[in-house]
Amino acid sequence: MKHIDFQDLILFEDEDYIVINKPPFLATLDERFGGANNILRMAREYADDVQACHRLDKETSGALALAKNPAAYRHLSMQFENREVDKLYHAVAWGVHHFDNLLVDRKIETTSKGKARLAFKGKPAETYFTTLEAFARHTLVQCVPVTGRMHQIRLHLMFLQAPIVGDGLYGGEDFYLSSLKRKFNVKEGEEEQPFIKRFALHARQLTFAKMDGERVTIEAPYPKDFRVLVDTLRQYQ
Repeated sequence: MKHIDFQDLILFEDEDYIVINKPPFLATLDERFGGANNILRMAREYADDVQACHRLDKETSGALALAKNPAAYRHLSMQFENREVDKLYHAVAWGVHHFDNLLVDRKIETTSKGKARLAFKGKPAETYFTTLEAFARHTLVQCVPVTGRMHQIRLHLMFLQAPIVGDGLYGGEDFYLSSLKRKFNVKEGEEEQPFIKRFALHARQLTFAKMDGERVTIEAPYPKDFRVLVDTLRQYQ
């Protein structure tokens, strides 16, 4: 991974909070194995007492909030706990779907292998889905989670038979350009690579109340891989 300057990731900052556009392939916190760089480690080189108020999966890009002091951390943590933070994600899903604020209300439980599953005895989980654009074989979907369970959006889209592109853990196959482009040629001796090398999920928007009570909405632009994927699919509507 090329060097990332933390300051280049900042979308919003005041005396209490930093909201960044997290790149894919970078963990929010320390991982169990290895000493790979992560968002929290980078953030603490920028401001000493920073804490992550929530986390995004390593492969997920987008808006991530960090608190610069303990009071700010408690303030935002309580908002997450009371479901007062509005989160909005974009996903590229397999299949052509026409969702209109469709609610999926299916409980989720975690397993011991870093995976989650839909389960009758799991914890309540709710997500609303709306189609933003339909392409030839894929759909750009807006996902608004009410709860914050592990892998919630990924599982609920799998339940809708609309798994996320590249999400092999939950039924989403890789996308190869040759499946759409008839005259696609791979150089001799080379193998075609997946168009996007992660699952196509991006935390597009985050809305919360600052310390003074004013609500702020931060929008995270697509990273290059997600943007190019969407732009390419638009050519095959």
